[in-house]
Amino acid sequence: MTAVHKWLWSAVLALLACTPWQAARAHSSSNSYLALQAKDSQELTLRADLHLRDIDFTFDLDADRDGHVTWGETLAQQAPIDAWLRQGLALSSAGQPCTLSSADLQATLRADGPYLSALWRLSCPGLNDLAQANLELRYGLIFERDGLHRALFKAELPGLQTNAVLSPESPQVRIAQEQAGGLAVFGRYVVEGVWHIWIGIDHIVFLLSLLLLAPLAPTRKPVTQWRAVPRAGPVVKDVVWVVTAFTVAHSITLGLSVMKWLEPPADFVEPAIAISVVLAALNNLLGWSALRRWPLAFVFGLVHGFGFASVLIDLGLPASALALSLAGFNIGVELGQLAIVLVFMPLAWLMRNTLFYRAVIVAGGSAAIVVLGTVWTAQRIGLF
Repeated sequence: MTAVHKWLWSAVLALLACTPWQAARAHSSSNSYLALQAKDSQELTLRADLHLRDIDFTFDLDADRDGHVTWGETLAQQAPIDAWLRQGLALSSAGQPCTLSSADLQATLRADGPYLSALWRLSCPGLNDLAQANLELRYGLIFERDGLHRALFKAELPGLQTNAVLSPESPQVRIAQEQAGGLAVFGRYVVEGVWHIWIGIDHIVFLLSLLLLAPLAPTRKPVTQWRAVPRAGPVVKDVVWVVTAFTVAHSITLGLSVMKWLEPPADFVEPAIAISVVLAALNNLLGWSALRRWPLAFVFGLVHGFGFASVLIDLGLPASALALSLAGFNIGVELGQLAIVLVFMPLAWLMRNTLFYRAVIVAGGSAAIVVLGTVWTAQRIGLF
């Protein structure tokens, strides 16, 4: 092992010792789930599922301060929770407000933890034919506290299925026949694909790890002494190979998972994504011994595709436009990915001749990513 390699591993260990573990958590945006359905094609119901963590932030449910929120502690605040939910949800029919019944509160368990489920029966004035419904739902819960919070909405009415993602910038959705058209569905899922890649820090870090060495020419010297590639052509070719391999791979597993042909458990997928981040960064530190990056992008892209699929499934795919929604989401992911590449690579190209790029961005950045990915892996396998 060369002195440079020893220095790099010492840096990794030092960073690991100094990292604020709680602050290094991979970003996981807060989501709630809304479902508007017609029971027996007549009775209209609205269901809202919110993570118990978000309810606890608002109401401080842990009365005995033992670090655990029980269902009894939650029910003790049933009335204020019901009132809070009502003020944050508004459904109208042709401009006239619908009336919500008393909420039926239940505890449910999802992959990311316990949720509070609230179910209301709705009475909407003048709504006699659900197939001709012209409804609007406005959602305003949690946005003030968490600007990245999203409400994943789906409607299943007679002859009408639609989905939407509500955000601080777009907190309402219209439920009508024209909103369920193929082009509208496709556009919504393109936006969600872009959004998901931009907030998925583990996906971004993995992609950047694969791009760090692109503007440098491999030699048998340590990576901090690699020379800059003199012409842009080879760099562009390298980046195209890496991005294409990643795109093809995650497209394959995204489709397989959404079609329910292959569904690995989240307990496997999420740690595997974190491990892929660690290995991609470690590969940068191996220098001449490093593996070619486009095969790595393909192999680990298969794993990342399952992660994308879990988000897409959570969004609730409309059965009547499954292909369009899948294509739109995948295109959105590619557009978001392309934007990241177009921002990073010109900067890397301009800095490629500097010691700062080789020592700080490539070596130091890769070491930091190893630490970050290790922390994510430990978190996702439940070590802390």
